[in-house]
Amino acid sequence: METVEMNSVSLKRPCSEDDVANADEIKRQKILEKSKAGNDSGQSIETVTEQPVDMKSEIIPNEESEEQEEEELEDSDEDGDPESFADMMKHGLTESDVGITKFVSPHKGFSGILKERYSDFVVHEIGKDGRVSHLDDFSVPVDDEDPSEETFTVLSDEDKQRLEELQLFKNKETSVAIEVIEDTKEKRTIIHQAVKSLFPGLETKTEDRDGKKYIIAYHAAGKKALANPRKHSWPKSRGSYCHFVLYKENKDTMDAINVLSKFLSGKSPQLTLADLRKTWQLKASIVKPNIFSYMGTKDKRAITVQEIAVLRITAQRLAHLNKCLMNFKLGNFSYKNHPLKLGELQGNHFTVVLRNITGTDDQIEQAMHSLREIGFINYYGMQRFGTTAVPTYQIGRAILQNNWNEVMDLILKPRPGAEKGYLVKCREEWAKTKDPAAALKKLPVKRCVEGQLLRGLLKYGMKNIISAFGIIPRNNRLMYIHSYQSYVWNNMVSKRIEEYGLRAVPGDLILKGATAVHIEEGDVDNYAIHDVVMPLPGFDVIYPKHKIGEAYKEMLVADNLDINNMRHKIRDYSLSGAYRKIIIRPQNVNWEVVAYDDPKIPLFTTDLDKLEGKPLPVLPTDGKFRALKMEFSLPPSTYATMAIREVLKMDTSIKNQTQLNTTWLR
Repeated sequence: METVEMNSVSLKRPCSEDDVANADEIKRQKILEKSKAGNDSGQSIETVTEQPVDMKSEIIPNEESEEQEEEELEDSDEDGDPESFADMMKHGLTESDVGITKFVSPHKGFSGILKERYSDFVVHEIGKDGRVSHLDDFSVPVDDEDPSEETFTVLSDEDKQRLEELQLFKNKETSVAIEVIEDTKEKRTIIHQAVKSLFPGLETKTEDRDGKKYIIAYHAAGKKALANPRKHSWPKSRGSYCHFVLYKENKDTMDAINVLSKFLSGKSPQLTLADLRKTWQLKASIVKPNIFSYMGTKDKRAITVQEIAVLRITAQRLAHLNKCLMNFKLGNFSYKNHPLKLGELQGNHFTVVLRNITGTDDQIEQAMHSLREIGFINYYGMQRFGTTAVPTYQIGRAILQNNWNEVMDLILKPRPGAEKGYLVKCREEWAKTKDPAAALKKLPVKRCVEGQLLRGLLKYGMKNIISAFGIIPRNNRLMYIHSYQSYVWNNMVSKRIEEYGLRAVPGDLILKGATAVHIEEGDVDNYAIHDVVMPLPGFDVIYPKHKIGEAYKEMLVADNLDINNMRHKIRDYSLSGAYRKIIIRPQNVNWEVVAYDDPKIPLFTTDLDKLEGKPLPVLPTDGKFRALKMEFSLPPSTYATMAIREVLKMDTSIKNQTQLNTTWLR
């Protein structure tokens, strides 16, 4: 799964579709399948609806982060048996199920292997200043206020015990006195630093007692200091946020942040006592994931490089994690006075290898020239809709219909296809008893969507499904309705291209600033297909003034929704709508065909390879296989799989890929 940038958290297990469509679904399909008028003969680019060629590809859904013991349980059979996975995918979605049916280029498709190795897919974030994020510096900023090595050894174990009890208010003492044995200014300075660094929230002063020097530790801000100890030990001259570049392999962004927070909190079994001292861990200093900020989430099955910011954690402490973590590297540290905000990026730069390609040189040239000059249809990719049985858009539609029994049923009912054993048992128990407590007992992983909903039903009762559903994290709940919006948009864009081809026509929408306006008859020659936008349905958008405007209304009517009333009685589920360009032309498009013999060797160097001085393997001039190396930049909220789909003319759904080839799971 290759989202370029997604502004919501991926769901744990997007759910599943029944074998028999309900009456509403049949009605909707009939409306969508009305006979369509042919394309306008004046279009300058041919619209192609040919059947995609077979393509072997590995696309794996994102996993939501869990507590460590739940992660182990989840991951124990993540890849599973190939036949079981293939059986599950028989009930999944194909591209046509979610409205992805058109191509823009007439070139003939060819096959290749996408993501044979996760390192064949590399994503570099592009910041709002246009700078591409790279990991190229492990050095830590020099800070005079950072503690020295002696800071960690100057205090005795007895002193540390007394200071910890003082810090945590474990006794009635209001201060701790530490005698300075070797009375020098340097020695006193180190003790001051040690207390403030190792026990945030404590302040120190020097006192003379009976001719001896003592360092007196005391609380600066009472119990408030315990609530946020970093705040009281952070130098005022230093920016409050440490920004760094995170290089990660085969982990999604939220998983990575959860791992970082656990290591910084000293929860990892891999951390030794020396590690804990080096990273200044305290029982009172738990590092929560919500102190991290980022501009966008990145995929799991890839190598990704992005900027992260964290509140009041030093670069020295973060850099030490490079010795402890697998598949992560942190670098390019700097201190700034601001966090990062979701969506504050220009996009992402992709480096992709498609292995074992079958296309001729002419086919490849045609495909890549088309991608560079024309672009691709800006469909929402398959990962937007879930990977198995019940599609996320069906749950979103039920939410918008205010049909909460249907929402509950779609998430919890038994479904066709293979699933993890405990989920099957949980669903069977639910179908048999409708007892949330009994079903929950069958579910060892309580933080999945099913477990969260069952806990909500246990807490609020079966007559208050709305509140029970509200226990699911907000981002996950909103993803359901955003999935429905995306489903409508995909279908309408395919219909728009079917009706009018790939040129701007009167009644289309374009953006002037942030405002959408219709193209008038006299202005149509001033616009190209790349200017045209289509709305995601909502209460704050306008619709095209041609057949497609009416098609939106018909599709929502078929789903028992009113296009003129997209406000929901629950504010979170009210859709304001948005506009999205229908054709995206990638920037910085480059490509190269290379020969190779060994499918396991890398075909380009990563940031980490360059830092470690690893050279690229020497490739044969006449190898057994050929690979297409391609690079391109895309704006946020755009799916790289849809660009690759246009090049290869393939169906990117897991269902299609699994039916073609399941051997990659072995």
